[in-house]
Amino acid sequence: MELLKVEHLSKVYGKGENQVKALDDVSFLIQPGEFVAIIGPSGSGKSTLLHILGGVDRPSSGHVYLDGTDIYSQNEEQLAIFRRREVGLIYQFYNLIPVLDVEENITLPVLMDKREVNQKRLEELLHVLGLSKRRRHLPNQLSGGQQQRVSIGRALMNAPALVLADEPTGNLDSQNSQEIMELLKMSNEKYGQTLVVITHDENIALQADRILAIEDGRIARDEVIRR
Repeated sequence: MELLKVEHLSKVYGKGENQVKALDDVSFLIQPGEFVAIIGPSGSGKSTLLHILGGVDRPSSGHVYLDGTDIYSQNEEQLAIFRRREVGLIYQFYNLIPVLDVEENITLPVLMDKREVNQKRLEELLHVLGLSKRRRHLPNQLSGGQQQRVSIGRALMNAPALVLADEPTGNLDSQNSQEIMELLKMSNEKYGQTLVVITHDENIALQADRILAIEDGRIARDEVIRR
């Protein structure tokens, strides 16, 4: 059974003459453990789609099913729990809490859920992300690449089934970009997490199993790169 099912998804902003259709009748399936890259020009609807997949922005019409559950049949409180437990979100801008250290930023979703931190998982993530010696550092004491590693750790801490990344290498140089992509691919392969990445970088897109190209709010191309 597919992990993610998107059915006739549309998103409209504004009214009347100011109406903008960001997504227009989008449908697709994503299988468990798949790595999908979403590409397209600026303004094509990529980020809007990612935010709807992650439970951040409600669609105007259509459905998003994660593991068989229609996520927008839930109320706001249920959606907040869904975002913390089922989805890992990674952004171009790291969105770290400035007054929290590395370990506190990574474990924040668990603590907000009032659950006990899985220390074994935390130590493994710190090790894999190369942050073991930085665990007490604040964000302003880290490089851009290290801050993005922290945001990846935060996204993976709850072991979500789905990891969504919006231009995760957009603020990084080529070396850091490739290191971040290797970490994301590792989470996909080692932990079996389904990975959806928005990118303008063709080299990153070609590392995926599959590419979805979006133009004017619609899927223009759905291409399998590798099985």
